[in-house]
Amino acid sequence: MRLLFVADGRSSTAISWLRHWIETGHQVHLVTTFPCEPLSGLASFNILPVAFGRMAGGQINNAMGSTHTSKFVGLFRGLLRPLRYMVGPLSLPPYQARFRTLVGEIRPDFIHALRIPFEGMLASAAPASIPLVISIWGNDLTLHARGSILMARLTRSSLRRADGLIADAARDIRLGHEWGFATDRPTLVVPGAGGIRLDEIEEASRSGSLPEELPAVPIVVNPRGQRPGSLRQDVFFKSIPLVLEKIPQALFICPPLAGDAESEYWVEMLGIRSNTKLWPHLDRSQMWTLFKKARVFVSPSIHDGTPNSLLEAMACGCFPVVGNIESMLEWVTPGVNGLLVDAASPRLLADAIITALENPALCAIAKKENARIIAERATYPRCMAMTEAFYQKLVRGSF
Repeated sequence: MRLLFVADGRSSTAISWLRHWIETGHQVHLVTTFPCEPLSGLASFNILPVAFGRMAGGQINNAMGSTHTSKFVGLFRGLLRPLRYMVGPLSLPPYQARFRTLVGEIRPDFIHALRIPFEGMLASAAPASIPLVISIWGNDLTLHARGSILMARLTRSSLRRADGLIADAARDIRLGHEWGFATDRPTLVVPGAGGIRLDEIEEASRSGSLPEELPAVPIVVNPRGQRPGSLRQDVFFKSIPLVLEKIPQALFICPPLAGDAESEYWVEMLGIRSNTKLWPHLDRSQMWTLFKKARVFVSPSIHDGTPNSLLEAMACGCFPVVGNIESMLEWVTPGVNGLLVDAASPRLLADAIITALENPALCAIAKKENARIIAERATYPRCMAMTEAFYQKLVRGSF
């Protein structure tokens, strides 16, 4: 098949998805909305930085770490997202014209946009004769679609244009219909990165290395980074002193927050430097190695789909403590294979972490249950086989 993907080409989730189609011999073309290096094996590579993609989207790193710097960075983060919601849609028309030209040159069997804002919005300008698949990731409908009148309007028009819908949570298929996706068109629920590569995780456990040697203490890992509007990392940091009151030897590791001024502010203000490590970005092999060593995975989410990091942590035997939102209930049964908490409460988050650290029997049961869930629902070969069948039927029009 000749496949045209529209994605953030920097994203490890997008790269994992594209990798299957390149490795299985399809002709893969990528239009990325953020500047990045081209992935090896692509048939073509183009950058269309819609919604200020040349300027936005990265982690904000600042080594100064002062209170004033932290407040400035937090303010900047708080302003950037609504500004992008208001002004970003206005940048679409010229890029949509360039996209239509590229589609005419590539002549794909179909187009797949990995995310609605702004990839699906860009791809929806393609001629109606070319099938369009849109993936919903994380906060597309629960947060971003509600960001402005223009965001809502473009979200609805993108979903009305789509011929197929893929989501990493069943919740988002339901919401997709509410936002305009036709109920008689095909849908599929698979992890955003295509699933978990258990063989690679096992290899990483034998050969992976970490930035530093870790002591033999209870380790809690929060790898989600700063995601304004989606995660309550302030609540996470505030929970750490409460955990340390009961388990003073606990160690909290947070990639990729090294140099992040807002995180440095909380660590200094709360006096938790000796028990908190703000690590740099880890590659996937290093992350899996860390998950293998950690006891608890924390994601203080208030908006989310199915985080790939959650599934990877489950596959590595790390106990999940996550925000109590609908999408998490699709993977975590509270008290069985993880805990769901109010991510706005430091006390409740701390209590859940303490419960996990003080109950090895609960963690052992969860480890077995999570291994079963991943094997049955989330392995990369299974999920990509389902996706390939979905693609083939869409091309043939046989749904």
